[in-house]
Amino acid sequence: MRSLLASAAFVLAASPVLANPITVPSGTYTLDPTHTSVVWKVSHLGMSNYTARFEGISGTLDLNAEDPTASVVSVVIDPASVSTGYPNAAEKDFDAKLAQDAKWFNAGAHPEITFTSDSLEMTGDTTGTMTGDLTMLGVTLPVTFDVTLNGQFPTHPFAPDIAALGFSAHTVIDRTDFGFTELAPGVGAEVEVLVETEFTKPLSEES
Repeated sequence: MRSLLASAAFVLAASPVLANPITVPSGTYTLDPTHTSVVWKVSHLGMSNYTARFEGISGTLDLNAEDPTASVVSVVIDPASVSTGYPNAAEKDFDAKLAQDAKWFNAGAHPEITFTSDSLEMTGDTTGTMTGDLTMLGVTLPVTFDVTLNGQFPTHPFAPDIAALGFSAHTVIDRTDFGFTELAPGVGAEVEVLVETEFTKPLSEES
C-alpha cells in the first residue's frame, strides 16, 4: 500500500501543467527528436491507409509565453529518412526508392521538407490552428495544422535543468498540389499528417 501511494504521489507530481497561460519561460526551444514523430497516411486503392514516417526531423520553437500567438515554429525534415517498414525482405530498397526517385521525394534534388509558421490562432485554452509555409519538391504552399498543447513543465521532472512542452498536430494536404502526382488517385492524393513532438530549452539560458 505504501508503495502504491508513493507511486500515485509521483504521478501526480509529474503530471504536466496544462496551459493557459503558458507557464514555461519565453525563448528558443529545440525540437526533441527522441520524442517527435511525423507520420503520414495515404489511401491504397481505397482498401487501407498506407502508413509511414520520417526519421530525420529537426526544428525550433521561438516561444512568446506572454502572447503565444506571436510564437514561431520552424521544422526541417530529411525526405531521405522516410521509413515505411515495408515487410518484404526482397524490397528492402523500397525506402531508398521513395526517398531518391524523381517520381517520389527526389531527395537528391530537394534535400529538405520545411515548414515555418506565420500565424497561430487560439481556439481554446490548449488548442489552436497554426498556418505556415510548407515547402516540398521545391513548391511552397500554405498549410494549416490543428494543434493541441498536451502539457508543459517549467522544470522537467526527469531533467530539472530544462523546461519542456509538448504538442500534437494534424493536417491533411493534397500531394498533387506539390507536383507529387505519381500513382494518384489510386494511391491517394490526400495525405494525412500526424505530428507528435516535444520542445526543450535549458534553464541556464534564462537571464
